[in-house]
Amino acid sequence: MLQSLVGVFLGFAMAFQSWGFIMPHQNPMDTLILVNKQNKAPSVPLMLVKPNVDPVEEKISENIYMRPDAAAALEKMFEAAEKDGLKLYARSGYRSYSTQKAIYDRKGRQESAITSVAKPGYSEHQTGLAMDFEGASTLGMGLTEAIADSPEGIWVAEHCWEYGFIIRYPKDKGYITGYIYEPWHVRYVGVQASTEINALDVTFEEYIVMKRGERVVYLEQEEMIGEENFADNVFSVSDDGSDAVQSGDTGSGSYGKRGGSTAVYREGMELPDSLRTAQDK
Repeated sequence: MLQSLVGVFLGFAMAFQSWGFIMPHQNPMDTLILVNKQNKAPSVPLMLVKPNVDPVEEKISENIYMRPDAAAALEKMFEAAEKDGLKLYARSGYRSYSTQKAIYDRKGRQESAITSVAKPGYSEHQTGLAMDFEGASTLGMGLTEAIADSPEGIWVAEHCWEYGFIIRYPKDKGYITGYIYEPWHVRYVGVQASTEINALDVTFEEYIVMKRGERVVYLEQEEMIGEENFADNVFSVSDDGSDAVQSGDTGSGSYGKRGGSTAVYREGMELPDSLRTAQDK
């Protein structure tokens, strides 16, 4: 029997360019709220505070508001980086629907913007849990992949999980997240979730399916939001809504079944208790 199976609802997703699902009836105040091309941002008023960190420029200091829990965690992360001799700056936190609409109207009509600019109402910045940052070594260069190779970007990628953050749009995961690699975009999910996501090396979408798969409604191509070239066939949840990993020897391959859909299991990791099914405990 395989030890420590991590079931991820990817199926044969590597053969496709993207995949999608919706999470109905999400709590808009949930730290783990999923916002992407298929799942809308909360439209309720949020309590926002300005984190005590330096903005990229003083003139944009009003652009860095976050929810209180995320702001407090950001302050701790920025302080920790500074103790290690690195300076981080905040660029863009909470965005209202109207602000995102202005950005989309300016950039989103370009073909190249499909995977880099969210439609209004579908931006993670509207949750108050996300922040775009820059580092001293790349300050003024804009939000580019150069941040990933900078001392500050490397530090954030290695340590952000310790403070409850994740790199929301990892490299080479656009077929899952729907967006290009954004090493500057961190999302607050809480320390427990960030620790698990880091240990499992999965995207936020994969993690949500693993945690709340019984609530997932998979979408067919024509139901997708946006103009992206998604997979022709997207996986469906089993009839009984089960999300349990069916234990047993799957042979030398890495494929098994989870929730009635083909799934990929990653071996060699210790699965956190919060992600184990009753069969695995």
